[in-house]
Amino acid sequence: MPEQLPTGWIKTTLGEIAKPSRTRVSPIDVPTARYVGLEHIASQSMRLIGNGFAREIRSSAVRFSKGDVLYGRMRPYLNKVWVAEFDGLCSAEFLVFRKHDGLNNQFLAFRLNEEDFVTFANGQASGERPRVDFEKLSHFPILLPPVAEQERMVSKLSAAFSKMDKADAAARRARNRLSRYSAAVLDAAVSGELTREWREVQIDKKAGSNAGEILLKQLLVARRTRWEEAELRRRNTGTNAPKDDKWRSRYREATPPRIEGLSEEPKGWAWISIDQLGWSSGYGTSTKCTYDGKGPAVLRIPNIRCRSIDFGDLKFAASLRDFKDEDFVAPGDLLLVRTNGSKELIGRTAIVKTSPTIKCSFASYLIRFRLLGDEVIWSWLSLAWDSNMVRQGIESRAATTAGQYNVSLSGLADLAIPLPPSNEQTEIICEVERRLLAADRLAAALDQQLVRASNTRQSLLLEAFAGRLVNQNPNDEPASLLLEHIHSIREAEAQKSKGGAMSTPKVKTKSVGPRNLLTVLEENSTPMTPEELFHASGHSQESVDEFFAELRQLTTIPAKITEERKAGTITLLKAL
Repeated sequence: MPEQLPTGWIKTTLGEIAKPSRTRVSPIDVPTARYVGLEHIASQSMRLIGNGFAREIRSSAVRFSKGDVLYGRMRPYLNKVWVAEFDGLCSAEFLVFRKHDGLNNQFLAFRLNEEDFVTFANGQASGERPRVDFEKLSHFPILLPPVAEQERMVSKLSAAFSKMDKADAAARRARNRLSRYSAAVLDAAVSGELTREWREVQIDKKAGSNAGEILLKQLLVARRTRWEEAELRRRNTGTNAPKDDKWRSRYREATPPRIEGLSEEPKGWAWISIDQLGWSSGYGTSTKCTYDGKGPAVLRIPNIRCRSIDFGDLKFAASLRDFKDEDFVAPGDLLLVRTNGSKELIGRTAIVKTSPTIKCSFASYLIRFRLLGDEVIWSWLSLAWDSNMVRQGIESRAATTAGQYNVSLSGLADLAIPLPPSNEQTEIICEVERRLLAADRLAAALDQQLVRASNTRQSLLLEAFAGRLVNQNPNDEPASLLLEHIHSIREAEAQKSKGGAMSTPKVKTKSVGPRNLLTVLEENSTPMTPEELFHASGHSQESVDEFFAELRQLTTIPAKITEERKAGTITLLKAL
């Protein structure tokens, strides 16, 4: 904070100027209401990217109104903030700040979106699924400008961000097109279409007609050999060295691939399961890790990026004594994300291709497969793993528990992967790299553009909340009076709530049936949304089916009600 406050500003806290609403609602009472979950708000940019409906939700939700500020308290580093553009319900993982006089709602949203608040909130979060409560957030220090200056700041920030949002949207569209192109190349690779002509030439030469099956048999032999070598090393380190070969009977045969529903592989190819391709597999360590631990590094989900290991953000175990040599990753290890709240991250992998410069184990929410073969087959697997065919196989094996997606070793064991002959693997890898080289360069440039835009956004917010974005006007009502006004509003609301609880008796009303939908629309001077019509006609959760049946009847030819689309997502109903 600056040493000297700008003219008319006052130093306060978030808890002094804002207080979240706790109005819980059962979604079954308002089935047609629009619903906003954490997944519907984009990180960092305060953009709504979709919505659901209350009838799809099973747990209780929080009611919000147009103009309210929604702040995602779960995983606050995602920085999910949105100013409501309509009335609806939202996840209880949001804090909902009601719009009220004396505080510009856009100003509050921008303030919650600034990087210093994100850092503060993330430092207050706790739990396996980190979330923060308002009691901790309420202590965050804020410099509050006069209302008039808040409005000037919001106007200037909105204008600047509007241009940036358009540029960002164009960059994201281009990025999505590149992603679709890359996906098409990978799909062509795993289907054999990418090397079809090359393969036909090889077959005409009478070469490689069953090379895939031969490679599969070689890998299965190597699998048993690698297991026996590792088992023998383990037994020879103890006092009970093997006296005969009976220990070899403990070998577990690999689970074959499940290929039902998959298209036939190209001639000369075979199917292999991930269990057959790995000679060992297992989960990681659950030991507690910190940035200043004295033990080995423990790779986590943030370290699994773009098919490779990112060693830039490492945490360390407390000591080395709880680890064995086989606990450390080595070339040929495939690390896989097995649990996450985002379905897109489940199954994301990285393959270790060179020995790490430091000892690294891996966390319990990762799975490790120790792969057979050499760097060629590892590179092939890395490409195939990102294809739609393999991706669909992973997602079909994912289970959902308490909002978390999970895959297991046993569930993945029979995951089918196409296996071309070794020489065709090399050909595919070269062709994929050639086709994706320019796309990857352009994607990197677009990613940098988005990063620069994000940095510019944060720079503008920093200038704004330090009082350097717009001029101060000495004639503005000072923020000290604004703070007194906010306090008086709170006191009045508290008194009203207390008095209402004592003096307002519950009145029993006579139950009446729902009104005719067409009559309600004819009486209303303007078109209505389905939700407005639902409530205005006196329907309840018990009569939802009746409401929709009547609505379908009235909109079926010959229709008595027309449907209009507004802004692409809002449906308006009007009597003919």
